[in-house]
Amino acid sequence: MKALTIMAYVGVFGLAALGVAMAKTNPSQVEYEEYAARRLTEYLNTNVCKKTPKFLENVMQFNCRQVVDSAQPRLREIIADSTIRQDFIVFSIYRTDLNVNSLIPALRLDSILPSTPGYQFETLGAFNQFYTYKAEQQ
Repeated sequence: MKALTIMAYVGVFGLAALGVAMAKTNPSQVEYEEYAARRLTEYLNTNVCKKTPKFLENVMQFNCRQVVDSAQPRLREIIADSTIRQDFIVFSIYRTDLNVNSLIPALRLDSILPSTPGYQFETLGAFNQFYTYKAEQQ
């Protein structure tokens, strides 16, 4: 019986220690915004900029990657305005409803891209990491 009691105390202590560690490493809203802006920039550079015809870039003297990189602060603002955080102390869930059309004026891509749909993302933040587990086109 004494061994069972000791194991129960060790288990409770272990769970408490895990909870404290998770609470201390729960990422903030600002960290999420930086993560999401970085991921969005990567997406735009790899998917949108590669589809921009080279002759169009030459004619308009338009470098898509430079425009996307220079719009990083605006992207972060858009993400901040469209994100709701649910803080559960030991982890957080971030829900972002991103309308890509709101990015177009910031990126000056409206003459190149047709009207684009919105997206909804859900991301789990825990242990100073982010895991996007849902990305849906609206």
